[in-house]
Amino acid sequence: MFPANNSLNRDISHAAVDPRSASYIASIGLGGFLRADFSTSPTYGIPYVVVGPGQPKVPVTFTEYGRESEPGPYPIPANAPVEGAGAAGDRHVLVLQRGACKVYELFAAARRGSGWAAGSGAVFNLRSNGLRREGWTSADAAGLPILPLLVRYPEVHAGRIDHALRMTVSRTQRGFIHPSTHFASESSDPSLPPMGLRLRLKAGFSLSGFHGETLVVLRALKRYGAIVADNGSSWHISGAPDPRWSNEDLEQIKRVPGGAFEVVQSGPIRHIR
Repeated sequence: MFPANNSLNRDISHAAVDPRSASYIASIGLGGFLRADFSTSPTYGIPYVVVGPGQPKVPVTFTEYGRESEPGPYPIPANAPVEGAGAAGDRHVLVLQRGACKVYELFAAARRGSGWAAGSGAVFNLRSNGLRREGWTSADAAGLPILPLLVRYPEVHAGRIDHALRMTVSRTQRGFIHPSTHFASESSDPSLPPMGLRLRLKAGFSLSGFHGETLVVLRALKRYGAIVADNGSSWHISGAPDPRWSNEDLEQIKRVPGGAFEVVQSGPIRHIR
């Protein structure tokens, strides 16, 4: 998704290490381990739906960040899957529209009348490298798209992921690095990661003991890395649920320690007052 030269599709395997790398990794948690935040269960992961160019658009009412959201209507079907439906959580709704080549994303979504209500919403043109307005959120705290950063079964089954992956960390600082456009913290602690921070699995970390689905994910983390997109459990890599995943295979990811990562230079930290 997005043009080949989009920053989310950039090969960072040879990018310079950030001078603050060690302090960032320590703040995320040297004692932590990687987690696959998706599985065969439809309730574990961030689901999405693909619709055609003729999908009817419906109204969306924004309840929290309307000024930072693209106004509706959005082409969201009535039966679109909701992340963690029936439970507390971010309740994301992600819709990829073929033909239009756009992604429509909602945060804290719920059906309302003939349409939807949501805390915030964002529309991304997958043919463009344009960023959201400076200081604007999206359906994610970092102002980033969600769907293009997820681990998705079809690409893993094909043996290759060619984009950065979405990662959550427990604490962030009050700042962001492009392509992120938004922060979700009041902390000025420079050791905390800003939104949009790019991490890479170290080249020297051996993949010889890994196989299958996990191996594809780890190769992507070496080449394209992970990008800090939201506050949450540290070292969690986001993906879409799919009944075809092998939960047993994905358990291997838990053997990757936080210390196997480093932070790469990807741009200045921006602060909005």
